[in-house]
Amino acid sequence: MFVLLAVATAACRAADGGEPRLSSTFESPEALARTVLEAVSKEDAGTLKSLPLTKDEFRLYVWPKLPASRPERGLPLEYVWGELNQKSRNAIATNYARYKGRRLELVSIRFKDGKTDYESFIVHRKALLRVRDPESGAEQNLELFGSVMEWKGKYKLFSYVTD
Repeated sequence: MFVLLAVATAACRAADGGEPRLSSTFESPEALARTVLEAVSKEDAGTLKSLPLTKDEFRLYVWPKLPASRPERGLPLEYVWGELNQKSRNAIATNYARYKGRRLELVSIRFKDGKTDYESFIVHRKALLRVRDPESGAEQNLELFGSVMEWKGKYKLFSYVTD
């Protein structure tokens, strides 16, 4: 168990041996949203699947801070991760089918349910993207992903779950 934890921790460290880091982070929520919109436009399901938290990232950085991880709650990590991961994959499939190939430009992003501070990271909940069709100029609101994690000044897609 210790060896597995050490290997997973090392995998999330910077190449120079520095601070642990998350994969696929962005300078702003807007940059993250633009990447999602571009992947949908280009029908790039691989990129969409690579953006949310990985199981190791969730286990190492998020899970220990969540109220659900407290022993008295009796919720195993595997169960919570499994639910989150399955719902996220279902949301990707639904939104990908609905919007793939459509070119949409980001106008703005806001978070309908505010944010929660977990000391070492912040979760911005329920992303709402305002997008524009560049051909018609029509604008609409889209919920293409759910929460975004802010960690050490970078932004990471938490999951695609929007409910």
